[in-house]
Amino acid sequence: MMRRLLGLPLAAGLVLALVGSFFFAVPVYVDGTMNAVDTASGIAVTEQARALHGTLRIVDLHDDLLLWDRGPLGPHRRGHTDVTRLAEGNVAVEVFSTVTKTPKGQNYERNPSTTDNVTLLAIASRWPPRTYGSLLQRALWQGTKLERTAALSQGRLVLVRSAPDLRHALQRRAEFRGPDAERPVIGFLNTEGLHALEGRLEHVDTLAAHGFRMAGLAHFFDNEVAGSAHGEAKGGLTPLGREVIARMERLGMIVDLAHSAPAAFREALMVATRPVVVSHGGVQATCPGPRNLSDDQLRALAANGGLIGIGYWDAAACSTSPRDVARAIRHAVTVAGLEHVALGSDWDGATTVAIDARGLPQLTQALLDAGFTEAEIRAVMGENAIRFLLANLPS
Repeated sequence: MMRRLLGLPLAAGLVLALVGSFFFAVPVYVDGTMNAVDTASGIAVTEQARALHGTLRIVDLHDDLLLWDRGPLGPHRRGHTDVTRLAEGNVAVEVFSTVTKTPKGQNYERNPSTTDNVTLLAIASRWPPRTYGSLLQRALWQGTKLERTAALSQGRLVLVRSAPDLRHALQRRAEFRGPDAERPVIGFLNTEGLHALEGRLEHVDTLAAHGFRMAGLAHFFDNEVAGSAHGEAKGGLTPLGREVIARMERLGMIVDLAHSAPAAFREALMVATRPVVVSHGGVQATCPGPRNLSDDQLRALAANGGLIGIGYWDAAACSTSPRDVARAIRHAVTVAGLEHVALGSDWDGATTVAIDARGLPQLTQALLDAGFTEAEIRAVMGENAIRFLLANLPS
C-alpha cells in the first residue's frame, strides 16, 4: 500500500507534465515547424535598396498570425511576423486573417470538408470552449485577440474599420518619430473562408459588426458559399454565395477570391458590383498550380478594378527566392497592369518563406534588380493597396 501511495505523486506529476506539454509545447512546436524561414534562399540587400525601402508605405494583404499561440506584439523567434517585426520591416498596413478550419491531410489538389485540424489546435492553444464547436466563434475569438493586442500596444498597433480611420492612421504613422520597432502598424480583419458563416447569411452582419472588413469566399475545401480550388467539386457560387456577396457589398466588406475555384472566381466577378481582391496567390505563367491565376483571370480581375497580392511561398512563386517573387510580380504587372498588383505574403499560413517581416528589404532589392523603377516599386509595395482600401473601405 505504501508503495502505491508513494507512486501517486509520481503518476500525478507525469499526468501534469503530459497535460502541460499538450497545452504549451505542442502549439509552439507546430507553429515553429509549419512557419519556417528559408534563409538559404535570401539575397543580399544594398544600401540603395535599404534607403528606398525605408521610404515606402508597405501593405501586406494576408497574414495568419492570429491562428498561432504567439503574442501578436512580439518579438518572437519563431514564425514570420508579429507587430514588432512588421514595424521593423516597415509594414504600414497588415491585413490579419482568421483561420477557422483546415482539412486533415491538407493538399493543393482535393480536400473534403468533413475533417478539421483547427479544433485540436484551438484546445491545445487554450481558446475559449465556445470556439471548439463553432467556426464563427473561432473567427470572433481571433478578432478579439487582435483587438486586445491593439488595446495593450500603446499605439503600436492601430485597428481601422473605415477609410477615414485608415487615412488618419496613415497620417499618424507619417508623423511618428521614434525607434523603427515602435512605428505604428495599421491592421484590419479578414477571415479565410466563409464556412465561418455556418451557412447563415446574417452572420455576415456579425462579422462586419466585429470589425471584419474583408472575407475570403473559400479556403481549402468547398463550403456553403463557394467552391474551392482545392475542393472536391470545385464548383461555382451557391445561391447563398450570391446573397453573401450582395450583403458584403452593402456592408462595405471587400470580397476576397483567394483559393476560389475557377468557376467561383468567374461567377463572383459576374455578380460583383465593387472591386474585389485576391489577397494572396501567384500566377500560372511563372508557377503553374491550382490556385494561381491564369492570364485570363488576371485580365478579368483588372477589368473589375481589383488587386492581386503576390505571395512569397513556394507554391505561389515556385520557390521561396525573392527573385522568383519579383518575377511573378513582373508578369502580373505586364498582364493586369501596374495598378492591379500588390503584396500578399501568406505569412504564418503554414508556409515556408525566405522573406519574413524583417526580410522585406530583400523584396525591394529583387524588384530593383528586376528593373522596376522607384515609382513602380512604391506602387506594388503599398500605394496600389492604399488607394484601393481608401476607395473601398466604408466611408
